[in-house]
Parts: sequence; structure tokens; C-alpha cells
Amino acid sequence: MPITMIDYTKQLHAEIDQTPEEYRPLLLRIVHSFNEGVSAELPSAEASFKESWKEVVAGKTHSIETLWDDIDVD
Repeated sequence: MPITMIDYTKQLHAEIDQTPEEYRPLLLRIVHSFNEGVSAELPSAEASFKESWKEVVAGKTHSIETLWDDIDVD
């Protein structure tokens, strides 16, 4: 059964509630840093789609059969 966003929120709240009060400022800094890192590294869905569509239109695609080519498996 997949976890919904509401379930994630409930789980986050439960973890926060279990965190001792004196550690919550640090927890907040961790969450804030995480959010900054994620938003700085990942393009928006719209930007990602636009870039991907340009690649498709330009013919810069590969056959699914070649997906695992050149991957070394020991």
C-alpha cells in the first residue's frame, strides 16, 4: 500500500513530537538545509519537461534496448 503525502506529514509530526524540545532548533535547521539543497539542485518539473522535449524534438533519444549497454555488472 503506497504512502500518501498525508501519511508522510503525520509521520513527520510524530517524529517531531518525539524529538526532545532542546533538539528541535537543530532539527529545524536540518529540515531548512535539506529544503534549500533540494530546491537548488533540482530543476522545476516544467524546466525539466521543456529540456526533455527539446531533446526529443532534436532526435537526441536512445532505444530502450540500449538502456543497459555499457553498464558493468560484476
